[in-house]
Parts: sequence; C-alpha cells; structure tokens
Amino acid sequence: MSNHLFGFSLERAKKVPKGPSFVQKDNMDGSQPIVGGGYYGYSVDFDGSVRNDYELISRYREMVMQPECDSAVDDIVNETICGNFDDVPVEVELSNLKASDKIKKLIREEFHEVMRLLDFDNRSYEIFRRWYVDGRLFYHKIIDPKNPRDGLTELRYIDPRKIRKVTEYEAKRPEQLRGVDMNTQLTQKSAEYFLYNPKGLKNSTNQGIKITSDSITYCHSGIMDLNKNMVLSHLHKAIKAVNQLRMIEDSLVIYRLSRAPERRIFYIDVGNLPKNKAEQYLREVMGRYRNKMVYDSNTGEIKDDKKFMSMMEDFWLPRREGGRGTEISTLPGGQNLGELEDVKYFQKKLYKALNVPGSRLETETTFNIGRAAEITRDEVKFQKFIARLRKRFSELFMDLLKTQVILKGVVTLEEWEDMKEHIQFDFIADNYFTELKEIEIRNERMNQVNVMDPYVGKYFSVDYMRRQVLKQTETEIKEMDEQIKSEMEAGIIADPNAEMDPAMAAGDEGGGAPAAEVAPNEQESAVEPSDARRGEF
Repeated sequence: MSNHLFGFSLERAKKVPKGPSFVQKDNMDGSQPIVGGGYYGYSVDFDGSVRNDYELISRYREMVMQPECDSAVDDIVNETICGNFDDVPVEVELSNLKASDKIKKLIREEFHEVMRLLDFDNRSYEIFRRWYVDGRLFYHKIIDPKNPRDGLTELRYIDPRKIRKVTEYEAKRPEQLRGVDMNTQLTQKSAEYFLYNPKGLKNSTNQGIKITSDSITYCHSGIMDLNKNMVLSHLHKAIKAVNQLRMIEDSLVIYRLSRAPERRIFYIDVGNLPKNKAEQYLREVMGRYRNKMVYDSNTGEIKDDKKFMSMMEDFWLPRREGGRGTEISTLPGGQNLGELEDVKYFQKKLYKALNVPGSRLETETTFNIGRAAEITRDEVKFQKFIARLRKRFSELFMDLLKTQVILKGVVTLEEWEDMKEHIQFDFIADNYFTELKEIEIRNERMNQVNVMDPYVGKYFSVDYMRRQVLKQTETEIKEMDEQIKSEMEAGIIADPNAEMDPAMAAGDEGGGAPAAEVAPNEQESAVEPSDARRGEF
C-alpha cells in the first residue's frame, strides 16, 4: 500500500511544544492508535459475538428493527431535529463572536451553503438518525483541486463500516532510542489519517486507502470504551434490554401456543396384562379413537397423520388392575395467558436504557398541555439529554463550516481557532412543555423589566436590559430595531421622539387637558352663592 495520502489538507502553523509529558494526549477523537509500519486490530466481545466495528454497527442497525427500540429512537430524533416547512432546523448563532458585521454575514452565508450541500432541510431526520444509531458519521468533503477557493462542491456520505480514523505513532529501533527522552518515546505522533476499504473493514489488517484527516468530516457520539479504544453508540447500553425483551416475547408466544388448548387425559385399564401386552393394547385403543386428518397444502390432499402425536394433543396413560378403571379427564389450559406484566417491565427497561421517559410508552394516554410546573422530572431529564445530543452533533456543522470559511478565505486557520469557541448553533424546539416553560420565563423577565425600568439611565443601560434581562441575541436586537423603525415609518406605532403638538404640550403643562370655557354669567352665578354664604357668616 502506498504511503501517499489522498485528499487535501489545511496547513497549520507550527506550535511551540508546551513541555514534555509522559502520557499520550487523549483528545477523544475516536481514532485507533497504531504503531507505524505494522498490522493492528482489536477484538471486543459483547455477548460473545461482536469482534470489530463492522459487526458492532451491524448489531446497532439490527436493534432498531425491534418495534419498541425503533419507537424510542423515533422519539429522540423527533425531539432533537424539529421544524416545519417554513423554518430551518438549525441556525448559526454569532452573538458572542467578536468580529465585524461583514465577517459575521459571510459566516452565515457559508453556513447556509453547508446546509444546502447536506440538503439538511429535507434530510435532517435521516442524517441525525444515522449518527444516533451508528454512533458515528462520516462525510467526504469534495473540492475542485484547480479552484480550492470555490470551497466545498459536494458532500458524500461514507458507510462507517468501511472507514475508520487512525493515529499512527513512530516505531523506533532500540539503537535509535539511545539518548532519547522517555517522554518523546511515548508521545511522538507520526501521522493521522483515515483508512477506507470499499469492501468493509472486517479484518484487522491495515489494508485500504489512506485519506488525509482534513478531507473527511468525522462526528462521533462521544461515548468511548477506553479499555478497548472503541466508539460506542447511544444504543449500546440497550443491547441487553432489547435481547431480553425479544426473548420474553418469544417465550410468551411459545407458552401460549403450548398451554392455550384444553387437552384430555385417557386412563386406560389394562388389567394384569404384561408390560408389552399393555403397551400394545394402549396403542390399539389410541388408534381406534384418534382421528387426526391433516391438510397437505402442497398436494391439496387430506391425509391421516394419527401416527404422530404432538405435545398439544391428548394424553393416553395405562392404569393397572385395582385402580378406578378407565377414566377420561380434562387438563385445563393456561390460566394467566392474558398477563403481560413481564413484557411491560422489559419495555420500560428498554426505554430507560435509551433515556426516554416511560410515560411515552403508554400510547393510550392522551396528550395533556399543562403548565411548566406540572412537567415530570423524567421529561426535564429527557430535555437535558436532547440538549447534550444537539451539542455533540453540532461538531458536524463546526467542521464543515471551518473548511468552508478557510477555503473561501473568509478567515485564516489561526483566526478560526480563536473564533470557534464563540460560534454556537441553535436548534428549533418543538416541545410544548418547552414552549410553556419559555412563556413563564418571558413573563418573569417582563416583570423584572417593569421593576428595573425606572432605573434605566441611572444604574442600568438599555443595552444591558436587552442582553442580560430579556436575553436577546445580537441578531434579535438588530431584527427588533429594524422592525420598530419600519413600523414607525408606516404609522403602526407612534414615535416617542417625535415633536408634540404645541397645543397638546400647553395642555400638558397646565396639568392635563385644557379646561372648558365658562360663560361670564355662569361664573358670576357660580360665585354668588359662595359670597352669600360668606355674608351670612
């Protein structure tokens, strides 16, 4: 195999080492460490059947074929990726990014281009479901080698059973290690790349195409088996629950088939006949009274099959002389065929293993839109779990956006390293409980604004109120300002800074609306009674 790496790479500035260390850097990138120039592999024994990544991912995909597991995964995907025909499922949030408006605008445009290449508006459900089930997601970033500044031209999905990330460390001979620091021996990295084999990586050899790390977008679940350096899916802890549920359902069907019919017990009196004679007599009686006609679907004929006796048919038992003679009794069928408590227990266990609230298992329960104070603790934990999934899945957008803006020349690689910590992604929420919670939070914020409003300009600024109290982002602030300005120009709302009418201003200075004019005679008549009263006193 050639040592040449296929694809492109983004040049990085060389960093000065920060000091030696005796351990390898654990960046949780899901790569498989190997020693350069040799073979590598690992074996994982889950229930005695899974030996590599290929079989492990195949096991995950078989699990979602179970109806209960598929329903739980569907709930998780629907909660994580929401949206309708008018909304984009994900938007980039740059309110915390300290950059010019031009740079922010270009970053938003390139993010929309990445969403278009992924066709995320139409395929968001399938993309996230693949990542959740397999535990990893690979995309090949295709560019035009002649015009790299045009950015990404296409994104192609790669089956995770055919590719893996590899970190190769240098292997030195003993004579080369003389005088070399032990820290350098343990932590010196040679290369980092992806290994692709179109036939699948079923074996432990490093046979395949080496691809540069920058040419592949790799996003994994973040769940690692540190003992065997394996990337696991969120479905991994539900393997046992799915197997138990499948077995209990199969055993329940077998029990019902075997115990459902009522069977008869024939006690045949054989007197003092010897054993051989008694068995022959019993078979004659059985053949005389048994009439088992079977329909052959292949030939369309009816044939006699009385020589075979299944466990669901009657029982024939001999009885010696001195007993009660010939007797026929009935063996009752199963009494607890309608009990499903065991099945429900393992269904709840499966949902619990996948972090889905058990209340969602009850399909007969009506949906109740209550207040946020009535949300169950399981629903709150489920929403936090969804938030963690969104945060982890956002690494896919982060890596694609990084490649796009660097290739387009929007920012340099060094600038991106400083910016990426302040770039976030907002997912549309489609949960009624979350909406009710946001309404209550908004009401509390408005009450706080009413209390703090008299102190604006003295202790607080308007910008502080909008950012810290109302929690408005930079994009929302700009949108609100533009909407308010347009509504003022259209006359929908009044401009508080507009000049007031002089007559209205005079009326305001006089303590409100101008007083009604009073006729002179009315003024005198209004004064006379008071004068008369003064004269009397």
